[in-house]
Amino acid sequence: MAGTMPHAIFIETDVDGNGLVGAYAAELPGCAVFAATDDEAAGAMPMRVSRFTAWLRDNKEPTPTFVGDNWYEVERAAASEAGRAAFTLDELPPSDEEFGTWLRWLELAREELAAALDDGDPSVAADQLDAIERQDMTFVRDLGGAAPELSTDPIDRLYAARDALTDALEAAGPYHDGVRRMLRLAIADDLRAAEALRRPA
Repeated sequence: MAGTMPHAIFIETDVDGNGLVGAYAAELPGCAVFAATDDEAAGAMPMRVSRFTAWLRDNKEPTPTFVGDNWYEVERAAASEAGRAAFTLDELPPSDEEFGTWLRWLELAREELAAALDDGDPSVAADQLDAIERQDMTFVRDLGGAAPELSTDPIDRLYAARDALTDALEAAGPYHDGVRRMLRLAIADDLRAAEALRRPA
């Protein structure tokens, strides 16, 4: 957990193929800022951490205490046609406790996205929702999971892909290659899409 030391940020460039930058809090998988520039993304991290931990507390999840707002970039990587960026920390398997915690966070993020879909216009975040579905199915294949039957309805497809990912993660367990990265991206992307759906027109 965080103490008085500075807190690490990972920067992902060209997240969406259009120059979007992602900044990820190393100590909170799924806590991310997406912005037009790396300075803007990194600069917004203290506020994002505050909102993310408040969201966890609202959902009765234990949260770490962060001392100070000294967030700094420790690693940078670019997304590519092959997929989203991976960082050195992603190579470390989570502990059993971390894995269980982050699976709960994924479920909470999924519920957040479902609520936003119910309240909003899915076409507002259509590209993000399509990207989430494609990424989830890639992760399911990487984990050796079973591909679900996908309907023609885009929202049904999204839910089916997310359920398949949860099942595949639970079956694979915390020591499967890439699990930390998958959880980090899945949580962050669900929350980003939920925010896009709730953004005033």
